[in-house]
Amino acid sequence: ALKQRGITARIARKGIERNDQLGQHRWVVERTHAWFAGMGKLRIRFERRIDIHLALLSLACSIICLRMLPGFC
Repeated sequence: ALKQRGITARIARKGIERNDQLGQHRWVVERTHAWFAGMGKLRIRFERRIDIHLALLSLACSIICLRMLPGFC
């Protein structure tokens, strides 16, 4: 599925030397997951309807972007 979208998987496997760049990408992903985990309603999906869950997810993305905005101005 990733190849069809033109996305290259960057996965560290056992026995293969780790690449420093791989750690940088992993940090970005882990940080983003932590931000989403900080949003209470998204930590555990209680909503049965997907449209409500997607709305909460969009709201969380907006809040995260707004928090990052002062650093760019």
